[in-house]
Amino acid sequence: MSASELKRLLVIIEQQLDWGDPSTWQGKDFEVLNELILDKTKVSLSASTLRRIWGRVEYNHLPSGTTLDTLSRFAGFDSWRVFTKQNKTTTAAIPEKESNQPIAAANKKTGWLFKAALVIAGAIAISLLGIYAKKTPPIPKGPILFNTKPVTRSLPNSVIFTYDVKTNPDDSVFIQQSWDPDTRVSVDKTKHQFTSVYYVPGFYHAKLLVNNKIVKERLLMIPTNGWLGLIVNHPIPVYLDSTEFLSSNGLQLAPSTITKHNIPIEPQPPAVDFCNVGNFEPVPLKDFSFSSEVRNDLHKGAAACQFMQIILFTDYTPVIVQLSAKGCVSELRLLNGGYFISGKDNDLSGFGTDLSKWVKVGCKSVGDKIQYFVNDKMVYESLRPLYNENIIGVGYFFQGTGSVKGVKLNKGNKTVFEAF
Repeated sequence: MSASELKRLLVIIEQQLDWGDPSTWQGKDFEVLNELILDKTKVSLSASTLRRIWGRVEYNHLPSGTTLDTLSRFAGFDSWRVFTKQNKTTTAAIPEKESNQPIAAANKKTGWLFKAALVIAGAIAISLLGIYAKKTPPIPKGPILFNTKPVTRSLPNSVIFTYDVKTNPDDSVFIQQSWDPDTRVSVDKTKHQFTSVYYVPGFYHAKLLVNNKIVKERLLMIPTNGWLGLIVNHPIPVYLDSTEFLSSNGLQLAPSTITKHNIPIEPQPPAVDFCNVGNFEPVPLKDFSFSSEVRNDLHKGAAACQFMQIILFTDYTPVIVQLSAKGCVSELRLLNGGYFISGKDNDLSGFGTDLSKWVKVGCKSVGDKIQYFVNDKMVYESLRPLYNENIIGVGYFFQGTGSVKGVKLNKGNKTVFEAF
């Protein structure tokens, strides 16, 4: 074990947590980190051990193999050996020059672009963040039952949760729709079914909790019945009839259609989304290519930046490609299936273009990299996540409104999904 390898692993964990400079972490932060590691790995590393590893307490011994394996698993690797091997072959799991944040950290952003992304991408669970809890994990008295069943392929979609967990009299039982604790609801532990409505498509990790501790998880895909168009509105989106945005030539929503739904375009333009989830064979992120043509159809007033983004939904964390007018690239971010790359401290100028005209956008995996293209020119390259992910849907998000055509998704040389 080298000190530099351990430091790199700690940096990855710090970026995933997004808690700021670790030198400012307090004792309670290491207690919370202990809980998060336990939730994900089922191994407890005491707060005092974590303080020693992060250099907050003088300690001259090397971490044990178990500790290194546990930290590696928490960071998303199978083991310390796998991490060190991949760290050597890829230089680093995440380049230090890039400013990366976990997707859940985007909750702190207030711009429409990030809110619109989270409305849909919030469907993707970030298990690394876990649930902040301070209690000892409960010990259920018997087998735990937790299953999910969507009732339709359209949106909104009610999901029937079936659960059965033997608890102590004073235990509390919760069901949580996704990574977001705000979707957690207390359920009657004497009953065995609960229903909840999902308003946006995507891939969710539903959770059953006892005393705020996760005891069971289920993967849950909320699909679309073909293409879905919606206007972002809280708490319930405005769902569009297919005749309002879908034709044989592509996807397009006229500004007049937005105002027809009593949603103003000025002074603050709305966010319009087109999604297609769960309607094609999953495509592995390690062997994909994608291309499409897009156009932003509203670029006056507060919509002058022409913000838009493309999301490749996966069964873990999506790939998000954002574009804008050239003068607004500082506000852009990429998500490479694992971490955000910010235009604040990375050169994302290649994603700045005149979106009032048709723009061809693409990306593909090449070895351990993802390459990004605008009008057939490679404008950026990032490391591909080292864990396995599969693309299960496509989404487009416009500030104001926009148009889409020429959608094509390949698995190797095989075309899996094509439209318009």
